[in-house]
Amino acid sequence: MGCSALVVYLPADRARTTGDPGRANEQEGSVVVDALGRQLELQSPPRRIISLVPSLTEWLFSVGLGDRVVGVTDYCLEPAAALAGLPRLRGTKNPDRERIRALHPDLVIADQEENREREVLALSASGIAVYVTAIRSVADVPEQLGALAMVLGAAAQAAPQLVALRAAIAATARAATGVVRPTLAFIWRDPWMAVGAETYAGDLLRLCGAANGALQLPGRYPRAPLATFMALRPELILLPSEPYPFSEHDRAAFVPFADVPAVRDDRIVCCDGMLLTWPGPRTVTALRVFSELIAAGTAAADRP
Repeated sequence: MGCSALVVYLPADRARTTGDPGRANEQEGSVVVDALGRQLELQSPPRRIISLVPSLTEWLFSVGLGDRVVGVTDYCLEPAAALAGLPRLRGTKNPDRERIRALHPDLVIADQEENREREVLALSASGIAVYVTAIRSVADVPEQLGALAMVLGAAAQAAPQLVALRAAIAATARAATGVVRPTLAFIWRDPWMAVGAETYAGDLLRLCGAANGALQLPGRYPRAPLATFMALRPELILLPSEPYPFSEHDRAAFVPFADVPAVRDDRIVCCDGMLLTWPGPRTVTALRVFSELIAAGTAAADRP
């Protein structure tokens, strides 16, 4: 379901006082509703932002908001040069709350899938405004990034990227032939896990012409023995470079399943994990690359 930012301006007597009598109450406070329907009060626009979501960190810089970012996770990789001097706040699942509080952020950006609920609740309980996204489809990307851009007072800066993204989504849908390729996209091994229902990556592959075999198994990221996955008889197997760092060496695990079409026809493809799983600036390229890959079956997705 799509969502949009809800910003309700508060009366001036509830606005922030700047400390300068001549500028008192220059900025009114606002109540914002995030993608989970949570209300948070903040000053608009936030000037000190911490991002706990690698893909959203990249998006912030891509729309010219990098100068507001004061802290990121250890897994925030791009844009590498711009992130070099920023404080690192541990992982997405175990952020350093004390360091976050010490940075005095106006807003922390989190994601329902990337970050644990208990971390969001703990930060919120300490008085920090936390805005949570919940991107589970390609359509959610322009909708939720547009909402976040409004919260950040950056709707105009984000608009060109969002227009291009909506156009790419529409073009991909128009190009659909109706012929789908049975596909599996793994995200982990030992245990084996694949992209399943209600996920951004799964919806991306659907738009690009894949029939995701993992939808026959329970869960958003089904976990099963490799033999169970191979019984789904995929014609294409994707091994992304993250979150598990799949490489050409992992192809050996499929040798015992020589009768499976993807194995028999050598359609096991190592691909760019960021392109598959990071919504945002990469989505337009992802739609093109995976549409071509799925149509060809044997092409390799370009790594960064």
